[in-house]
Amino acid sequence: MDRDQKTTEDTTKKIIEIDDSAVRGHLQELVRGSVEETLNGLLDAEADTLCGAKRYERSPDRVDSRAGHYERGLETQAGSVKLKVPKLRSIPFETQIIERYRRRESSVEEALMEMYLAGVSVRRVEDITQALWGTRVSPGTVSNLNQKVYERIEKWRTRPIDGEYPYVYLDGICLKRSWGGEVKNVSVLVAIGVNAEGYREILGAAEGEKEDKAGWQAFLRDLKERGLKGVRLIVSDKCLGLVESVAEVYPSADWQRCVVHWYRNIFQNVPRQKVKAVAAMLKAIHAQEDREAALEKAQAVVEKLKGMKLNKAADHVQRTVDETLSYMSYPEEHWRRIRTNNPLERIMREIRRRTRVVGSFPDGQSALMLVAARLRHIAGTKWGTRRYLNMTRLYELEQLKKNAA
Repeated sequence: MDRDQKTTEDTTKKIIEIDDSAVRGHLQELVRGSVEETLNGLLDAEADTLCGAKRYERSPDRVDSRAGHYERGLETQAGSVKLKVPKLRSIPFETQIIERYRRRESSVEEALMEMYLAGVSVRRVEDITQALWGTRVSPGTVSNLNQKVYERIEKWRTRPIDGEYPYVYLDGICLKRSWGGEVKNVSVLVAIGVNAEGYREILGAAEGEKEDKAGWQAFLRDLKERGLKGVRLIVSDKCLGLVESVAEVYPSADWQRCVVHWYRNIFQNVPRQKVKAVAAMLKAIHAQEDREAALEKAQAVVEKLKGMKLNKAADHVQRTVDETLSYMSYPEEHWRRIRTNNPLERIMREIRRRTRVVGSFPDGQSALMLVAARLRHIAGTKWGTRRYLNMTRLYELEQLKKNAA
């Protein structure tokens, strides 16, 4: 290859060489400018609609006029844009764009809290926010946002409880926390209820050093002090101290032992190859038409278990089956949803999934706040807007019993 040919090739390479960073910066600026122009155009259109006429337009339909604007920043994936929010002379200007910004701001705050509790370094948080939202969040901002979110969650967690909640579900989740250089357990206790209109609501969450009588008693008393009333049935597993606490704080309420947990307790005394057969026998108890028939079936199951040499399982059924039949005193239409703790179990699985990334919490308060944040999110979804039970049947049944008495 001669010198002239080599010089030509070098020159060609320089001609077609592209500065990638410059191109990306230029494209990002174009996108950012387009986003800013579009959003401000939407704001102007909303203002025109409220005024009943375009800017400077003479129209008999006009109901208000412009009074300038104010600027407000908005962080987008394309970068920081400047909104020119119109001001009107007499009508308050409330735009959906600003409302979406507020919701987005809230989700960003909760995401920052989760990253912080998961042990992500402040420097890493800065990098993540830069990549996701185009803005670096300072260490002071992270601290301030966490404090702000904590206060908002605590206010929601301790809010007053209004109205009656005939059905209440209780459960606890065990998490890990660092304590004096050691990792110890901390429990978070959770309650949900079905109100008089048949909708589910999250009633509360509280830290319990462990799921014992003192923890459950304090939690139930807090619920009662906040206004929880009208409780007919409490559904839960047979947690340590829970049953005694229910009897003390809500003495007139019935207690329903979760049927699914009861099955699992019995299976611990059954060989693996016989679990399927025993499960069918146990389910037959709760397939009966009333309590008397269920007790009769349970006695037959006990005898059959003894014949299979499963004496421990037979003894467990005989001693505790009555605890699983409280739901039969309530409307049959409700039985499937009040004989187990499944409504709360699903929520607890979601909480375990979200808290698993944290590993060990710095303290019990942090564990409680992250659980409460997830519960508050669930409460704001369709979960709480769909009618869960038709409560008319419950009140009709209570009226029939009252008339019969």
